[in-house]
Amino acid sequence: MAPGVWLSGGRLAAQDDVPRSARRINETLLAGLRPGRDTFAIAEKRFKQKSLTEDHDSGAKEWRDTCSGRSIHLDVDAKSVIQSVTITALGQRNGKCAERQAEFLDPKNWVTGLGLRIGDSQDRVTDYYGEPNSSGPASKNGQDLALMFYQFDFAGSDVPQVMEVLCARDTGRVVEITLAFPSL
Repeated sequence: MAPGVWLSGGRLAAQDDVPRSARRINETLLAGLRPGRDTFAIAEKRFKQKSLTEDHDSGAKEWRDTCSGRSIHLDVDAKSVIQSVTITALGQRNGKCAERQAEFLDPKNWVTGLGLRIGDSQDRVTDYYGEPNSSGPASKNGQDLALMFYQFDFAGSDVPQVMEVLCARDTGRVVEITLAFPSL
């Protein structure tokens, strides 16, 4: 049987016959990490200790560049399995810029498995993932944003279940992506 795509209403169609925006596509990878499968040790090897801050009580781990405002945030469970990954350009900037760029700022760390990047257009989000399950206005760090929320429960319980994409309302560009297992 040829690969197919599930459409709303439970119909199966040939993948080539369905516009990409109408496909039910799930995401399993963000910043090179797979929530629900990868452990913090994998992230630690990938991003190194420099610029890492940890909250041992909550399991939060974050690599932050205060010059650019970019950060990679992880929520980790008691067994050190990554539960969510967030990449953002919405962090506070303090203007103390070092000559050398932090390793975690490498562009390969700022992309989903399907290729969505910080800075891409809101239209590109729907090109990759289709229409969101819900959307609406949002605000973070004083910025007016548009929220796009995707549920991937159709893909099974062993993969990330939700993805949240925040876009700047004035530019329509992606400024933050969160991928979570099992939910936000």
